[in-house]
Amino acid sequence: MKKYRRGSHIVTLLTSHIVWVTKYRYQVLKGDIQERCRDLLIQDC
Repeated sequence: MKKYRRGSHIVTLLTSHIVWVTKYRYQVLKGDIQERCRDLLIQDC
């Protein structure tokens, strides 16, 4: 179940969407590097 933040007059659920784009959108994160970066970002968030 998602954790809602409750106040005296509000109920909120804050979420984030991260987009990481390289210069000129070169696809440099592929294969094992892509998986490792994804795992690290999920762990930090």
